[in-house]
This record gives sequence, C-alpha cells and structure tokens, in this order.
Amino acid sequence: MVKHTVIARVSDGLPLAASVDDDQNGEAELADYKNKAKLLFKKMNENSEEKCSIESGNYYFHYLIQNGVCYMTICERSYPRQFAFSYLEELAKEFSMSYGNEVEKRNLRPYAFVKFDTFMQKTKKVYQNTRTQHNLDRLNTELNEVANIMTKNLENVLWRGEGLEKMSSLSDQLRYESQKYKKSARDLNLQLLLRKYGPLVFIFVIIILVLYWRFWWY
Repeated sequence: MVKHTVIARVSDGLPLAASVDDDQNGEAELADYKNKAKLLFKKMNENSEEKCSIESGNYYFHYLIQNGVCYMTICERSYPRQFAFSYLEELAKEFSMSYGNEVEKRNLRPYAFVKFDTFMQKTKKVYQNTRTQHNLDRLNTELNEVANIMTKNLENVLWRGEGLEKMSSLSDQLRYESQKYKKSARDLNLQLLLRKYGPLVFIFVIIILVLYWRFWWY
C-alpha cells in the first residue's frame, strides 16, 4: 500500500507537494519515515539515479526523477515495485503538464503546489487494490522494466555516506548482462527450433528436389 507521497525539487530539495494521509494508526512511525525522506532529498543532485528503491524497515522508498523534479513514495514492503513506479510515472506526467514551467522559479515557497494532492489521492486509489484488472495488466507488462532499477539500503545512504549518484559501471554491467542473456535466449530458441523442425525441413527439401528432378527432366 502507498503510505505517503512527496514531490521535491532536486536542485535544493524544496518540497513542492505532498499527500494528505488518511491513515492515522501508524502516524508516529510514518512521521519518522517522512523525516528520512527529507534527508534523502538533501542527498540528491543532478547525477542521482533516475529510478531507485531504498529499503528501510517495514517500508520502501521508491523515487523517480524527471526534469529536475523528484517524485517519491513510501510504500509497505509487500507492495509491488511495478505499481509504485507506475503510480509515480502518472504523477510525473500530470505534474509536468500542470506545473512544469513553474518549478524552477526562485521565489517558490515550500509546498507551493499543495493542490496537486487532489490528483495524488485520485491516482492513489487506483493503485491501492493490486488485484484489479487494470493493475494486473500493468504488472504483466512492466515486470521486465523494474528488474534494472537500483535497490539500496537507507542506512547505507544516510549514515554510511553512500551516494545516490548513478553507478555507471554497474549500469553498464546490467545492460551487458541483459544483452548477453537475450542473445543466449535467442540462440537457445534457434537451436530448439532446428532440433524440432530441422529433420522435417531436410526431408521436405529432398522430396522437392526429387520431384523437380523427376518431372522436370522427364
């Protein structure tokens, strides 16, 4: 389940909008995670990973960076990452269309776009039930895409100095391994096809040649 969502400017961590949370049961625990989210924003810069999941206790921080804006949500550990990032992408698309030209203004106050919560709440409801057909379709189509999203530990990021910068060498390795896997899969499929249909094709070609030789020349 999506517990909290906040949108901030990457350049200085200025909060632009945040969700108004209905669940009051775990408010004390969630308040601590909201503070950690603020610390994460201070760690970000223009070189930060564009998509990342950060684990911490019972929750995950999932964030997406687009056009200098970071969209972050705090979700329960059991909530599918596919849905979390689909949810963030919908927020990013709508926020960019509505406020994209205003984000870099110097005189912006914190939570200047608080009205965006209306759209966040509406979109959040769509993604709360992971068993709806809409979300099951998204889950099936996006399983491969989230496999390459970086996963980090909150303690390492905040207290051990590990940054949120792009890990280019690891990303290159992931792409290389992905391409290698795809090539191996294609080669294996080709070998299976040859083993299954190769003899039949060979026999068919021999028959055609025999018939051609017999009827054409005689």
